[in-house]
Amino acid sequence: MRLTCVTFVAALLVSGAACTGGHTMPAGPGYTPVTRTVTITTVPLLVREDQRVLPFLQADFAKGGVLDGKEVYAFSPSSVTVVEGDTIHFVLINPEDDVHSFVLPDMAVSLPPQKTTMASYVAKRAGVFRFLCSIPAHLPMMWGQLIVLPASSMPGQARGER
Repeated sequence: MRLTCVTFVAALLVSGAACTGGHTMPAGPGYTPVTRTVTITTVPLLVREDQRVLPFLQADFAKGGVLDGKEVYAFSPSSVTVVEGDTIHFVLINPEDDVHSFVLPDMAVSLPPQKTTMASYVAKRAGVFRFLCSIPAHLPMMWGQLIVLPASSMPGQARGER
């Protein structure tokens, strides 16, 4: 039953049916926020270097092509689900030679090439929050979402019971 309730709440949040209106909801009785470590990696999907292997991309990256001035990157995973009040320790891996960034409401982190960057974030309120790379050539394609479930929707639990 727990999985079904959590899945239902996540579906409501994604659909926008359960909107907190920007208000912070009190923690559910018995829910103790936890610290979670989440690893996110930058991933190239369609970049200029691919033209050598996939010649049909030359027209796409050419002046006036659909990818003129752009490259398509992604975050993996592109969706992260936590509970309101949780602290997230992000391990952000950028194995590429391009600079990226990781931007959430109230947080912006530069991701230097071929480096691992650590950042912490507290999920202060429930909702669905977009994270993205703010490098202009990577927009609007490089984004993901942080889904923060309301603590009040979580069943009570004893400490250490996870």
